Amino acid sequence: MSPAPDMLMKRIREKKERLDTLRPLDRDLILRLHDEMRLLHTYHSNAIEGNTLTLSETKLVLEEGITIGGKTLREHLEATNNARGYDLIARLSSEKVPINHVTIQQIHEVVTRGILETAGQYRTRNVRITGAPRTPPDWKDVIPGMDHLIDGISRDDRPVVEMSAFLHHRFVAIHPFIDGNGRIARLLGNLFLLRHGYPPIVLEQKNRLQYYRALRDADLGNPEPFTRFIAGAVSASLTRYLAVAGGESSLIPLRELAEGSPYSQEYLSLAARKGLLDAVKVDSTWHASREALARYIRKHGRK
Repeated sequence: MSPAPDMLMKRIREKKERLDTLRPLDRDLILRLHDEMRLLHTYHSNAIEGNTLTLSETKLVLEEGITIGGKTLREHLEATNNARGYDLIARLSSEKVPINHVTIQQIHEVVTRGILETAGQYRTRNVRITGAPRTPPDWKDVIPGMDHLIDGISRDDRPVVEMSAFLHHRFVAIHPFIDGNGRIARLLGNLFLLRHGYPPIVLEQKNRLQYYRALRDADLGNPEPFTRFIAGAVSASLTRYLAVAGGESSLIPLRELAEGSPYSQEYLSLAARKGLLDAVKVDSTWHASREALARYIRKHGRK
């Protein structure tokens, strides 16, 4: 169960405000967070598309340059290229480079270099997506469609999280490249968030079916599930970043957090799954901060 949209957006606003009060973050912490999110984004984004490298294998490929036995050259290239794409959006954000045709094609060229002959080039033929409710537009409509999208994100005044979800979905719907559109959409969504002072997000492979269902709902004219899906990832990422502040914002496994609290670990886990306790999973284990527990007790605690 997810928290109600209004509650989720309120939680995001509050966490973003708390994060802003901590800026500028220590440079070493920024580098550590960049490396952590780079690895997680690369692994999960590729796994969503069927890459079979595990998280630990992806880490070895990126940090040690090791070739994993039994894995294809393409899978290795997908790991190194996607990580370079992540580095690129971090740089583009810091340099305040606008999202336009040049930057989009630049990101695609980096991510698909050595994989596609058409790396960095919009498609010049029509494609079909298996299982999608709609066929991507005719290739002749790609550039007009991208013109409209680029103009829209520069002019629209929708909230940042909502706009990031809109950009992500519309890009996938236009499907401007022969291949690699999902990976580029996830990088572009993060670039938009970074440009507006939000931390990058990770869309986890275990939520792949929910991700595709929400995209399909948006294809059919109902964008709310996908916006809520992206918002959930933004909230989790903000929690990760706030944890570097230490003190009451540090993330603690619920087993430890339950000690000395009015609740058991199982009760807190249920509250986390329902979205009532602001918590995030780290290595498959629910974590929350003492600050989040105090807020939960104030709102839901037994009298």
